[in-house]
Amino acid sequence: MSTLFTGSCVAMITPFKDGEVDYDGLKKLIDWHIEQGTDALLICGTTGEGATLSDEEHKQVLKVSGEYIDGRVPFLAGTGSNDTAYSVQLTQYAQDCGADMALIINPYYNKTTQKGIYTHIKTVADAVDIPIIIYNVPSRTGSNIAVDTLARLSQVKNIQAVKAASGNISQIAEVIEACGPDFDVYSGNDDQTLPIIAMGGKGVISVTANIVPKDVHEMAMACVEDNMDLARTLFRKVNVLNRAMFYETNPIPVKTAMRLMGLDTGDRRLPLVEMGEDNEKRMIEAMKQYGGLIK
Repeated sequence: MSTLFTGSCVAMITPFKDGEVDYDGLKKLIDWHIEQGTDALLICGTTGEGATLSDEEHKQVLKVSGEYIDGRVPFLAGTGSNDTAYSVQLTQYAQDCGADMALIINPYYNKTTQKGIYTHIKTVADAVDIPIIIYNVPSRTGSNIAVDTLARLSQVKNIQAVKAASGNISQIAEVIEACGPDFDVYSGNDDQTLPIIAMGGKGVISVTANIVPKDVHEMAMACVEDNMDLARTLFRKVNVLNRAMFYETNPIPVKTAMRLMGLDTGDRRLPLVEMGEDNEKRMIEAMKQYGGLIK
C-alpha cells in the first residue's frame, strides 16, 4: 500500500461567526494552507471542534470542504465517535463527500475493552472503502490502544495508519516495529514530530500548522528526507510554538494565536472558553520569540 501522505497535515480549526460556522472563512483557510505548502487537511478533528458541531453542521462542513478542496491535497475527515453506528454513518457520508481518508478515535466516556476497541474501529473500516487512520489519544479518550490491538488492526485491508498521540515514545517505537513498513505512523503531538519521523513515521497531524503552516511543512519534510541538521534547526524553532499551543486545552490557544495574528476565526464553542489572561501573555511572549507573527 502506498503512503497516505508525507509531511504536514494541519488539524484545521473550524471558523465561526456569530455562533455559526463561517463557510467563507473555512474556504479562505483551505486556500491559505494549500498556498503555504500544507500536505494534507484534517477537517472536523479535535482542533476543528468536531465534538460541538451539530450533526447537520458536521456533515455540511465535510461537504463544503470536500467540494472546495477538490483533490488539491489529500482530505482527511474526522468522523470518530464513541457511538459505533454513528461513526459508521458519518464515515460513509464523508466518503460520499470526497474524503480521501477518515480519522477514527477509539471510544471515549463509555470506553471499552481492547476487544471492543478492535471491533469498533474494524466495524467502521469494513463499512467504507477509503483508508482509515486510527487516532490514539489516551488523554482525550481515557484509554490507550495497546500495541497488540494496533498490530491486529493494521491487518485490516483499509486500516493504513495511526495518529500516535499517546505521548509514549517507547510505545510508538513498538507500534512501528509491530505494524510493519506498510502501516503509516504520524505524530499526533507536535513536540514529538522529529523523534517519531526519525523512527520511521511519515509526518505529523499538526495543531501548530494552523499558524505557521509553511514552517511545519518544511520541518516535517526535512525529517522525512533525513536532512537531520535542517530538521533539528527547524524543530527547535517551531517547538516554542508547539509548547504554547498547549498552555490550555486545544483549540483555545491556537484560536487565540490566530486572533493575535489578525486571522478572524471567531470564538470557541462552550465548554471551551477564552484563554486566561496570564496564559495569553505567555502566548504573546512565545509568538514574539518566534518572530513575525503578531500583527
